Amino acid sequence: MNDSMTLGIHRVWKDILVHKMNPCPGTLLLDVAGGTGDIAFRFINYVRSVRQRQLQRKLKHHQNLSWQEIFESYQNDKFNNSLGDSQVVVCDINREMLKVGKQKAQHLGYSEGLSWVLGNAEELPFDDDKFDVYTIAFGIRNVTRIDLALQEAYRVLKPGGRFLCLEFSHVSNPLLSRLYDLYSFQVIPVLGEVIAGDWRSYQYLVESIRQFPPQEELKAMIEDAGFFKVDYENLNFGIVAIHSGFKL
Repeated sequence: MNDSMTLGIHRVWKDILVHKMNPCPGTLLLDVAGGTGDIAFRFINYVRSVRQRQLQRKLKHHQNLSWQEIFESYQNDKFNNSLGDSQVVVCDINREMLKVGKQKAQHLGYSEGLSWVLGNAEELPFDDDKFDVYTIAFGIRNVTRIDLALQEAYRVLKPGGRFLCLEFSHVSNPLLSRLYDLYSFQVIPVLGEVIAGDWRSYQYLVESIRQFPPQEELKAMIEDAGFFKVDYENLNFGIVAIHSGFKL
């Protein structure tokens, strides 16, 4: 659905989200409504890249070691701890989406530092103060009680933890907004019918986006949940936005 609706641009938006997160080895991430694994896999790739650079810098400081010692040190670090103890927990209310994510993980070779949990964003099955980062990408719009989901996000984050939300939002430019509405209401449902034989679901998707709180309103809701330093970044003129906040 995201591919059809965004012409594949959603992949770039998800990349930007993970780069904005900028996780380091040792980060414990909770990705809610992430059953397909898109954010989780990007997180793992990012942390592995950071870990690789750390190992390379470490080896540069070992110039006086023998080749065998350098090789053994590199192999041990690479294969025994490639994520630096980072972990990502994918939580989704949809069992079938989790099944899809697990199959993708197996096919792509992801296993280390990855777990899957069936759970509701409004009542997360995790202890307080557990995670370093909470992400939700294209999921909070489908939550029945956004305020409860935000409160749960706050609860499960450690002090100093970060909340990140990627979601369709509202275009501020009037001309672009009219063009976007034309595409959304006239093109997307047709694509849904042609590609998936499902006009109604795509029509609902468009309508749910229009009913979702605009950027400033969502920012206020995140602050009401207890988060500090809340801000947002518009992508593609506000078609989507990334909201960020911290639990202090």
